[in-house]
Formats: sequence, C-alpha cells, structure tokens
Amino acid sequence: MANWSDIALATIPAAPLAAAIWCGTVAQVVRRTTAHRPVVLALALSLVAAAYVLFVVVPGSVVDSPAAHSQITPIESSGESLVKPVSLIASATPASATGEHHGPAHKAYIFEVYRWMSVGGLTVDIVLRADAMTALMLVMVNFVSLLVAIFASSYMHGDKGYPRFFGAMALFVFSMNMLVLAGNFIEVFIFWEAVGLCSYLLIGHWYHKPSAAAAARKAFVVNRIGDFGLMTAIFLIYRTFGSVDFETVLDPARLAELAAAQPGLVTTIALLLLLGAIGKSAQFPLHVWLPDAMEGPTPVSALIHAATMVTAGVYLIARTTPIFVHSPTAQLVVAGVGAITALVAAITALCQYDLKRVLAYSTVSQLGYMFMALGAAAASPALAAHAETFAMFHLLTHAFFKAVLFLAAGSVMHAMGDVIDMRRFSGLRKALPITHITFLCGALALAGFPLLSGFWSKDEILAVVWEATQTGDYKTYFYLILGVGLLTSLLTAFYTFRAYYLTFHGPERFPEEAGHHPHDASPAMAIPLYILAALAVVAGLILGPTHIYAHYIEMTPNFPTAAPAGMNVGMMVLSTVLALGGIGLAYTIYGKATRPEYSDARPLSLWENVSLNGLYLDQLYGALIVRPMATLSAVCEFVDRMILDKIVDAVGLIPIIAGGMIRPLQNGLVSSYAAVMLLGVIVALASVLRAIASVT
Repeated sequence: MANWSDIALATIPAAPLAAAIWCGTVAQVVRRTTAHRPVVLALALSLVAAAYVLFVVVPGSVVDSPAAHSQITPIESSGESLVKPVSLIASATPASATGEHHGPAHKAYIFEVYRWMSVGGLTVDIVLRADAMTALMLVMVNFVSLLVAIFASSYMHGDKGYPRFFGAMALFVFSMNMLVLAGNFIEVFIFWEAVGLCSYLLIGHWYHKPSAAAAARKAFVVNRIGDFGLMTAIFLIYRTFGSVDFETVLDPARLAELAAAQPGLVTTIALLLLLGAIGKSAQFPLHVWLPDAMEGPTPVSALIHAATMVTAGVYLIARTTPIFVHSPTAQLVVAGVGAITALVAAITALCQYDLKRVLAYSTVSQLGYMFMALGAAAASPALAAHAETFAMFHLLTHAFFKAVLFLAAGSVMHAMGDVIDMRRFSGLRKALPITHITFLCGALALAGFPLLSGFWSKDEILAVVWEATQTGDYKTYFYLILGVGLLTSLLTAFYTFRAYYLTFHGPERFPEEAGHHPHDASPAMAIPLYILAALAVVAGLILGPTHIYAHYIEMTPNFPTAAPAGMNVGMMVLSTVLALGGIGLAYTIYGKATRPEYSDARPLSLWENVSLNGLYLDQLYGALIVRPMATLSAVCEFVDRMILDKIVDAVGLIPIIAGGMIRPLQNGLVSSYAAVMLLGVIVALASVLRAIASVT
C-alpha cells in the first residue's frame, strides 16, 4: 500500500502527463479555447506535491543512526504489482581527500515504479528519486511553469494551435520533472532527450514561419552534439562501474579509489558529461541555438529557455559533483567554458535591438556564471560545497528574475502588435505601467542591484571565485576568471538598462501595428508578472544571507559539507560599484532625452556590427562546418545518384538484355517451337553418341 510520500512523488510527473494527453486528444476536438485549464490544474497539483516533498519527504529522510546506512522501512510488495516498495537509500558523507567530513547520513527517498529492463549485467529501473537538490529543482520548475501557463492562457488566446501549445508545454514539464527525479543515468538520458524534443516542438510552434522552423531545427541539431557526449559518458560509466545507478556511481569512496587508480578515466567521464551540459545549457561554443530559439512564443522563452531546460546542464554537473571533484582538470575546463560564455554573450548583448534576444544572450551569460562557480572547486576540494551551493542558488534566483523579464518582454510584444524591435518604440512606461514596474524589478535583480535577488547570488559566485584565487595551484587562472566575471557584471548592468531605457524611457512612440492605444497586461498576464517580480526582489534576501538555501541543499546525499560562507564585504562593494556604474553609463547614453536615434539608414560601426552579429560565430560555423558539410553531402548525393545508382541500374539491365536475346524464339509459331525441339534432340543425340564413342 502506497503512502503519502509515494503519492506525492508519483503525482509530480503524472499530473502534467495526464494534462498533455488530454490536450493532445480530447482538447483537439472539444473545448479548444479552454485547453489551458487542465494544464494549469495539473501544474498546481504538481507544485503542491513538490512542496510536500520539499518540506516533508526530504527532511524526514535524514537519520543520524548507524542503522541508516542500510535499506530501512521496506514496504512489502504484493502479487504482480508494477509498483515496488519504497526505500530510503543511505549515503553517508565520509571524510576523504575531497574536503568532505563526517556528518549526518543523508538519504535519497527512492520510489521504484517498475523494472524497465534487465539485459546481461545491466538492470535499469524506472525510479523516482528525491533528495534536497531534487526537491529544490522540482519546486522551482513547477512554480515557474504554473505562472507561465497562467500567463500563456491570455497571451496565446486565439492562437490556432492553442491546445497543441499547452499539450507540448505539459509534456515538457512532465519530461523535466522526470529528468530531475531520475535515479540513474539511463533515465536522465531518456528525459534529457524528451525535453529536447519538447523544446523543438515549442520553438517551432509557429511552424508556418520559416524562421521558427529553422530555429527549431537548429536547436535540435546543435543539442545532438552535446547529447553525443552525454551518451558516451553513460557508456563509459557503465563499463567502469557496472551500473548506471546514482547510488553506485556517485559513491565517494568508490570514486576516490577509481581516481587514485585511473585519474584519466575520471577526467574523461567528467569532460563527456560537461559536453552534454554545454549543449543543453547553451555554453560556448554550442550556445548559438538559444538566441534563435526566441522565434518561439514568449512563454516558451520564459519557461524553457530561461528557467528550466537550459538549467539542466548546470543541474547535471551539480548532481555529478562527486565525479568532478576528483578531476581538477575537468573543473578548470568547466570554469573556463563558463567564463568565455559569460563574456562572449555579454558582449553580444550590448548592441542587440531585439528585446528578447537581449534577454536570450543574458541567459547564456548568466548560465556561464553558474559554470564559473561549479568550476571554482578546482582550486581546492574544500571549495566544492560553496561552489555547488552558490551555482544552484543563482540558478534559483535567475529563474525568477529572468522569467519576469521574458514575460514582461512578451507583454511589450503583445501590446506592440508583435513588434519587439526596440528601435520602433520607446517611452512605454506610462502606456504599460504594470509591464514597466515588473520589468524594472527583473532588470535591477539581473544587474545585481544591492539587496535584490541577483545581488546575493551573483556576489556569492564572485566570492567563491575570489576564494579560488587565494588557494591551490591555479591562482593566476582564477584571477583571470574573476576578472572576466567582474567585467561581465559591468556589461550585464549596462546592456540590461540599455534595453530598459530604450523600451520604457524617451519620447512615447508606438509602431503602426500597435494602434493608437496599446493595452497593458491583462489580469491573467499581470498576476504572474507581479509574483515573479516580488520574488526577484526578495527571494535572494530571504534565502541567501540567512543560509536557509545552503543548509537545505546540504541534505543532498554525497554533498560536500563545509562551514557556512561568510559575507565577502569587499566583493559586495566592488560588485555594487560595477552594477551602479553599468546602470549609470546606460542612463547617460540612453536614458536622457539626447540619446541616439536609430534608423535603418544609419551606418553601424565595426564594434556594433561585431556585437549585433554575435561575433560572427554563426557565419564562422557556416563557413567552417555547415557549408563544408553541405558540400560533402552534395558530393555524396552525386556519387549515390550518378554512380552507385547507375551501377545498380546496370546490374538490373542484365536480365532484361538476356531476356531480349532469347525473346525472338518465343514468337508463338509452332514451326519455331518444332525447330527448337529438333535442335534439342540433335544436341542430346550428339551428346549420347559422344559418350558411347568415348567408352568404346
């Protein structure tokens, strides 16, 4: 008999799956205009269940007694039921060279749904695994998804594909929940691919637009590169450990032995996992798909490409920290990739005119910050706890302020008649007061304005990178990373408020598509904006300096423990100066009445062209990869059609030619048949006589 914990875990993915099935079947025929209702209801149910896991299941799975190191509280299964017993899997935190120390045994609550396959030595169970990190991710994913679904119910009203949109959204949330709840790497890979498929469907929702269809294909293809790395890592994990279960693979003692015996193997696995994370989290050099993905509906940008799917790569690295902590080389690559991505994306965002693309490059840059934090533990294993905590904390706060920014941008686009080019409108703060104030809250948080959410999480990332410059053998490397982080912080404040001033300040101008009286957000759009804006302001203050978030995430099994981090006052002051400096510089150039006017006729400088075109990386990839591959494909097609096909066709002609040679004999004349028979008799008789002669 299942208990409340089992029911809660099962409800989290089951509710959105049921809503997706409804939207894909019944809602296609009846009640099309209310297809959002089962989705909103399902997401609300999933959020309640996730909150139950957060506040009840995970805290209740912490046991200090030695008996906790074995399976406890089994519930007997009965008959042939597919649902297997629940168990609490203990994973102590042993003292080791990784900087961990003895503490309470932290448990993962595991609900085994059914055994999917058992082939040779490989056994794969479909399980729902909950721990502290899982619970935090689940609450964030389902909370943001619920608000986005409410927003989309008004934003997408009247769309021909209304049920299809909400069906794909519900299917995405199901896949994301299962990815977070996965208890083994096979499950991770299955739902890693599923969220990619849902992303493809949602980006290409308006498939009749060539740009949207192309963006969906681009996202799908680029992500396959990273997915190849993840798949190869899983093969190598199974070959090395004989299992794909987290409890076996992420065991600190076993990993320490492997790292001592085969450090290169651990590094290889870590780098392959990183490749998977780079693709999904849009890190350099695979970041080029995310800005183009803005062709999808704005709620898709807010949900998938700001708060949930793109954070899956960060989650993967954080989840596999026990592997990365044994490979400083891999962690150095993680930090380097994050720093390059953060800077490249920030530079690219400086001169964008599409409001959503500014926010897209901002997302790429902030994800780079999270990678920088995760890689900081290369300096010393003692930094692993703070590095992982601060990266995941920034993931949470970023979900709030970036979601409100995207939804506010969608409100602008909705009011401006689907125009999102900032050169075509300005001075919207009076016409769109709700959108203006909520966008401002998100912009201040993103810029790192003092005491707002982004300030606390971003400052902690800079602080842990600063700590990395003070210890270990890579001080110079991390000084460079820190410098990039600080410069990116300045650029972030500048381009964020450049977008803010261009949109909401200056003379009031509307595009023709908007009409004379643009409308502000409707109640269904305004409520999510207000809630997310409030969290963008206060969530960091509530969870950061109080260490509530840090203390909770430490309950994750195998989580490296450390003393609570103190405030780095110097870094806080420096980041504040940079944030205010960026905001002030943006005001000086774009906030005053004398700001530059834009027109298509105005020639762009070299710097503007480089930034506007994304450092020409798309063009570079096109010249070095896409066009050579297209040429190779054309050559292969020519060889296939003009050579191989012709050879096959020629072989096929042989029976036709041979048949043609004997066809005249089959002319239907009795005399011809008699002649053939006579010829046969003569040949047979000659053969017999020859045989007799040879015997005599």
